[in-house]
Amino acid sequence: MKTRKSKAGTKITVMAIATAVGAVAIKWKRLFVLWMVGMCCLGISQSVQAQCAARNEAFQSGEHVMYDLYFNWKFIWKKVGLASLTTNATTYHSEPAFRFNLLSVGSKKTDFFFKMRDTLTCYVSDRLEPLYFRKAAEEGSRHTVDEAWFSYNDGVASVKQRRTWYNPVREPQEMEYSDSRCIFDMLSILAQARSYDPKDYKVGQKILFPMATGRRVEEQTLIYRGKEDVKANNDTVYRCLVFSFVEYKKGKEKEVITFFVSDDRNHLPIRLDMYLNFGSAKAFFKSVRGNRYPMTSVVGKK
Repeated sequence: MKTRKSKAGTKITVMAIATAVGAVAIKWKRLFVLWMVGMCCLGISQSVQAQCAARNEAFQSGEHVMYDLYFNWKFIWKKVGLASLTTNATTYHSEPAFRFNLLSVGSKKTDFFFKMRDTLTCYVSDRLEPLYFRKAAEEGSRHTVDEAWFSYNDGVASVKQRRTWYNPVREPQEMEYSDSRCIFDMLSILAQARSYDPKDYKVGQKILFPMATGRRVEEQTLIYRGKEDVKANNDTVYRCLVFSFVEYKKGKEKEVITFFVSDDRNHLPIRLDMYLNFGSAKAFFKSVRGNRYPMTSVVGKK
């Protein structure tokens, strides 16, 4: 009898964890890229009013960053997968460009309950202007591809977006949008944001900015919180800039993500804290190669 109870209890616990892991996987892609988006975006607000071009001061071709992804359900922490961000020089329509790839993959154990394969790709010009964005998501049985094409005319930025459904099969969804401000996607805004100098940030400072998701253009809100020392998954402690991504419901501010960015010229994300209705999730910086500058934000080892 005791054995049966133990097995039943174990089965219920495993099923609960599996359900939670599946739920966090669905939300993971959006939250992780929003964390990336938040990097140094406070500096962008003043520059995008007139033009989308900027000078690259932070990254170089060949940069490769790795992250470990974790989910917490009640008192249980579970590693749910890995994420990688790569940067390479290339061409787009025969012009010099950079290509960024963000890949998130569930672990073999979580694949048993819920398969997650998300790939985000974007191209920007050598002046960091958004050109093209693609987001392929394979989550459980669902498979979709979101795309965005950017163009510029007389100081106005335009984007054409389309979602294609592969499973389940549906009619494609399309929309177009124009703005006097620059319109970014989830990765191109990261490319520009990393080059801005945060020395003028003020604690509590807020900024709104438009972002194309592949289905719509959304106004996002970020708040700068200050600085904090943070441990990564390589036993190293980094001095970080702290930002919050928030939402407003019925006039109340809700913290969705807290993210920690290295306080050096690389401006690499070091840790992400996500607050979900059914638990919490974290992403930890694991390694980097091909970074343009030394990681001068390191404050020690633990």
